[in-house]
Amino acid sequence: MENAKAAHINELVRVAEGVASHRDTIIMDSWRRCVTDHKLDPTVWREAYILPQERLSQHRDAMDEFLRMARFGLESLYRQVAGMGYALLLTDSKGITVDFIGDRASDSDLRRTGLYLGADWNEGRAGTCAVGTCIATGEALTVHQTDHFDATHIPLTCTAAPVFDSGGMLAAVLDISALRSPEPKISQYLALQLVKSYAHKIENANLYNSFRRDWVIKLSASLEFVEVDPDFVIALDGAGRIIGFNHRAGQMLAAEDASGAPLLGRPFSDLFDCHVDDLVRFVRSLPTDQRTLRLQRSGTPLFAQAMPPPAITLPRPRGGEEESLPKPLQAISGGDPALTAALTRAAKLVNTRMSLLIHGETGTGKEHLAKALHRSSVRAAKPFVAVNCAALPEALIESELFGYEPGSFTGATTRGKKGLILEADGGTLFLDEIGDMPVSSQTRLLRVLAEREVTPIGRTKAVSVDVRVIAATHRDLVELVKAGRFRDDLYFRLNGAVFTVPPLRQRGDLGWLIDRLLAEREKRDGIGYRIAAPALAALRAHGWPGNVRELVNALDYACAVCTDGVIELADLPEPVQRSGEVEARPACGTTAAVGTEDPAVRLRDVLRRLHWNVSAAAREMGVDRSTIHRQMHRFGIVPPHRLD
Repeated sequence: MENAKAAHINELVRVAEGVASHRDTIIMDSWRRCVTDHKLDPTVWREAYILPQERLSQHRDAMDEFLRMARFGLESLYRQVAGMGYALLLTDSKGITVDFIGDRASDSDLRRTGLYLGADWNEGRAGTCAVGTCIATGEALTVHQTDHFDATHIPLTCTAAPVFDSGGMLAAVLDISALRSPEPKISQYLALQLVKSYAHKIENANLYNSFRRDWVIKLSASLEFVEVDPDFVIALDGAGRIIGFNHRAGQMLAAEDASGAPLLGRPFSDLFDCHVDDLVRFVRSLPTDQRTLRLQRSGTPLFAQAMPPPAITLPRPRGGEEESLPKPLQAISGGDPALTAALTRAAKLVNTRMSLLIHGETGTGKEHLAKALHRSSVRAAKPFVAVNCAALPEALIESELFGYEPGSFTGATTRGKKGLILEADGGTLFLDEIGDMPVSSQTRLLRVLAEREVTPIGRTKAVSVDVRVIAATHRDLVELVKAGRFRDDLYFRLNGAVFTVPPLRQRGDLGWLIDRLLAEREKRDGIGYRIAAPALAALRAHGWPGNVRELVNALDYACAVCTDGVIELADLPEPVQRSGEVEARPACGTTAAVGTEDPAVRLRDVLRRLHWNVSAAAREMGVDRSTIHRQMHRFGIVPPHRLD
């Protein structure tokens, strides 16, 4: 045995020095990483490292909902291999074993070798192993006996597959390992196929669970498996934009679209020959063999099944949708499909303790949405405390958030400070620009979310706190996590549900928003305001880089300088005026083509001229009434009598 270990170490050293070996390339690359990157000594044998219970609990708590869902997959897989000497491990993305199933008769041996709950299988600690190398490469693989870097692990055979989250990031690793096995590596081929299959099932189950209130599209090249075990699964919001996908779908769409643009937020119709309005025909309304769609670029056909949001009956009138929303949420949207879909989801969560994450560009109204969620909940009578994480100095952020005891540090007041988190007790804590919070403060905030208690500076005993946390950011937190500037465990705590506020340039209810803002100004000033046609055209043509905040400022300025309440083009801020001038200027030597008119503007103008008579508008435009209603829904056009 000692001779075998010595030969193993010699081979490791030669490979690290660049000498070729019969090993798989993925194994040799890992050996070189262990020596050059991780600085591991192949002559040192390392015992398995099991995390203390407190640290293990932190890793488990960061993914507790995922663990509950994935447990069914582990138990199902274990039933397939029971009695064959295998143990199953589920690790987080750092390689910490957060769930485990094994034979209790071999409990002591499994713990000694690290095939146990809490074991750290990161490549930087354990060397080449199935879990660690899977994390490093993102690929499923078998690390068999002498493939292991550490000679302590030579008796083991380990096979692992990655489990990705709905945004394409590594969420977990599923591993099937044994203390003893036949010498040929091919003996683990079936184990590799099983672990890949169940990793895929866990991914899909996690996606279904995460987006059970959204559109979910199942796709497969196989007619027989599209409903029961689809290859590709994609989640869409109400506007038909991609909000989640499984790993196979991510790989397929990345190969389909050579632009390299992120998939999240892309319209489904950019990648498939199907518009969001056509999804209803894939909800089992046709025989399976007739439910096919094609990829836009390659034309590859796929069988499809669409799962609509359970709360939606298709087709359904907008009025019923609006009535289901609490009034504070109704006041946010004038019928924009994407925003209304997000509000409909949010309405289901207003009274839960789940943390919410609001994403959107600067000025889109993230705090306005957070306040509406607070006012719609049972916490409405309790405090709403807003904290701008970007505005607090790093040296003061902990004392401001957590408070402090009298005299706990130089400069502390003699009466101490309660802290903003305790100020929000019973109500809502809104953490704006959470992406700018220092990493050191993120650690303490994580404890507040996990334990529901806060420890002011200078105090040893924690204080229980009951707060609903809503965070907001304009940054890409996933990229910050990858860059090490945002804790991944805090990210998973905050994103219990994620809502995206669309930028103003993408909203279909600009006219409604202008009318509403002017009505608020009229109520305050006691003056009736009216917008001249050129000014309205300029407002519609402007790109609104500052979003709703810029629109509010533009209208406040126009109302202040206009004459007799009539807002002319010259009354608008100069950047908005220039948008109107460009819109009004025809191309040199050409006349405007009839077909270039914005269909949303044309439909709104026809409805206004006909006093919102849908039947008359349908006759004039030569279409059915149902088409008018569908287009009104798509463009976010709401009759004035429904705005009250």
